[in-house]
Amino acid sequence: MDRDWLDGYSMQNLSNHWIFDPFKVLLTSEQVDFWIIHLNGFALDFSIGFFLIYNRTRPYALCVLCLFHITNSRLFTIGMFPYVCLATMPIFCDANWPRKVLKIFSASKSAVKDNDQDKKCTTSLLPAEANRAKQKVKKLKGAPTYTLKIGWKHKVVGFLLISHIGLQAFLPYSHFITKGYNNWTNGLYGYSWDMMVHTWDTVMAVVKVVDHETGQEHFLDPEAWVQTDRWEKHADMLIQYAQCLKSNLLNGVSTNDYRLSKNISIYVDIWCSLNGRFQQRMFDPRVDLLTADWSPIKEVSWLMPLLTEFSSWRKQITKLEKEIYSWSEYSDVIFVADFPDLTLENYISEDLTNITLTVLEGDVIVEIGENETVQPMRKAKEKISWHRITKDESVGIPARTFHRVHTVSMTPACYMYTYVNHTRQLQDQKENGNTQNAEVGQKNKGLWNEFMLRLQNIARAIGLVSNAILNVLYSVPMIKRVQVV
Repeated sequence: MDRDWLDGYSMQNLSNHWIFDPFKVLLTSEQVDFWIIHLNGFALDFSIGFFLIYNRTRPYALCVLCLFHITNSRLFTIGMFPYVCLATMPIFCDANWPRKVLKIFSASKSAVKDNDQDKKCTTSLLPAEANRAKQKVKKLKGAPTYTLKIGWKHKVVGFLLISHIGLQAFLPYSHFITKGYNNWTNGLYGYSWDMMVHTWDTVMAVVKVVDHETGQEHFLDPEAWVQTDRWEKHADMLIQYAQCLKSNLLNGVSTNDYRLSKNISIYVDIWCSLNGRFQQRMFDPRVDLLTADWSPIKEVSWLMPLLTEFSSWRKQITKLEKEIYSWSEYSDVIFVADFPDLTLENYISEDLTNITLTVLEGDVIVEIGENETVQPMRKAKEKISWHRITKDESVGIPARTFHRVHTVSMTPACYMYTYVNHTRQLQDQKENGNTQNAEVGQKNKGLWNEFMLRLQNIARAIGLVSNAILNVLYSVPMIKRVQVV
């Protein structure tokens, strides 16, 4: 029932998967995303539980649910989850469903007879037998009724069941305690129960280490010492990441002429988009994570708020993307929003050309530094150019140089980068002959490849656990994949 889900922004571009090709015979990709994935997905989750309860609708619900879980196993990399769901579907059936299955596949008449007795189904009766059966029914109707005596065991079981149901109903709405509503704040995520309702698009994650004794700044690879990027979206995991990073840096990182002192600070600057919104900062880049305040029952003070005032721009973003993509096959765009008094420092590589920054809302000052390799003898002051631009104004950005975008308006500003990606163009030219084969191979991925992938994941998990055990027992550090720049 999340608003972004009902509006069709949570799972954009999922229709590009081959499993939805039959729907695209009649519908466009956008219509498949909205009607099939979002609205039908909502209708399925909202109603399937009720259809599973009733005997008449259960067979049809089980068929739909089976297709749903198989589809999830193809769309997402979520391990055993869809297969466990398939295996537990029979809990909605009658208690004697195994006997019903045996009746279908068994050729023994005795088995069929036993099944018929379990179901208490009567065969055709003779007239005398039918009369005796009617007399028994009349006697049963006239028999005294007995009330079930509820003992303390029944009360305990009933209390436990009600408590369990109440707990499961309460946990998804316990955000006022844990400050962990699974939207943008992402505190204690565990019991939010909002799976697959958020699509993250992270364009940049900067990890900066400052040595206060020397004043030097070091930038680290964000993927060092971690296997996923999940820590980037959760404040509690970010605090743990910073502490582990400090321990690894102080214990093992050094160069021939430099070693980090113990007086360091760690800062992160993570830019991501939630469900098709602008790219924006998630955490305050001025806060030292080693001294940052965090509590499970308090809001994260150094987490930047989601710029919901720009949520209405998503339809306009879609239109602008279509327009910019129509310029050429290799034209691209990035939409950015930033807070007042903060600065985006960005470097444009030589792979991009025709770079333009256009302001959509607010006022910014663009500070551009010229390429040092072109004019190395000029003074630093002469290498900087300043451009103040406001709504609907643009400025060109040169490649192979740093530039800074200062938000100077009283309210947040949003702007977009448009450019041509020549690197992708060159890659496409080299791989043009293999593109079609790669697409066919992706669609026709065999069970053997799927099985080998599972084995690789199991071997990787065993290796990680083994390294962790060695680290705990013998202080043998895990393999490090980072160098201090």
